[in-house]
Amino acid sequence: MREIPIGAYIRQNREAQGLTQQQLCEGICEPATISRIENGQQTPCRSRLSALLQRLGLPDDRYFALLSPNEIEISSLQAEIVSCGVHGRRERGLELIARLESIMEADDHITRQFVLRSRVLLGDYGFEEQLDILLEAIRLTVPRFDLDKIDSFLYSFDEIKIINQIGNAYSEAGQCKKAIDIYGQLLKYVQKHNQNMNRSGGLLPLVAHNYARELDIAGFYGDAVDIAELGRQSCIDSGHYQAMPGLLHIMAESYHFLGDDEKSRDLYRQAYGIYKAVGNERDLRLLEKDVREQLESDLFS
Repeated sequence: MREIPIGAYIRQNREAQGLTQQQLCEGICEPATISRIENGQQTPCRSRLSALLQRLGLPDDRYFALLSPNEIEISSLQAEIVSCGVHGRRERGLELIARLESIMEADDHITRQFVLRSRVLLGDYGFEEQLDILLEAIRLTVPRFDLDKIDSFLYSFDEIKIINQIGNAYSEAGQCKKAIDIYGQLLKYVQKHNQNMNRSGGLLPLVAHNYARELDIAGFYGDAVDIAELGRQSCIDSGHYQAMPGLLHIMAESYHFLGDDEKSRDLYRQAYGIYKAVGNERDLRLLEKDVREQLESDLFS
């Protein structure tokens, strides 16, 4: 296989997509820096390289570069902080964030963005505070970001996750209409730019789940089924199944309100089986509650 320098690879794909250097690198690095990278005069650090490749819709997991001890520690801290968020270890997560802040470079916008996003996930902020922090985070690397024009910019995976978090903040605040608008825009972006990437395979089910959930809450049951089915199929195609039981749960509830309880029961059973298999007791209890209230029976006894 013919090898190609990473800078030339970035340039070829950028030009093929009709993007300028300024459009690609905005918020990540200066145009002069991307010029040096494309010309082979500078090797980007790992986080910057990943962000550039992701904005181009390219996989970033096949490229390896020498990492400095500082980059290795940053990567390790980020992985542990994510784990703390998943398992609810708030205090430990905040301690690790403080350590990360102490070793990152002052102009490292990508790591700073991660810190802000993680603080929201681990913190106890009200809606306005969450929104301010998340908008500050996304605008570190997308300075002109506009919630009404999401498809006007290019995003890395982490930037997509921040926008998804913004949608979650509106959802939790009961602003369903705004959340639906954000998720709808974001789903179109992911479908357009990220659907064929192995590593980003979990993004479409994640966004589809949140979008379908809001449509279900708002009473748009047919639309909720369509979007949830899109997410379900993406789970199968990409091999990312984390969102699968939630998508099935949404479809089950929506079919009940559409008057098809036979379909609803089948989907509830499928969701129950997955929740049970992975030990997700919290969502299992919620599902059982919905079944009792909607179908007036216990499918699982």
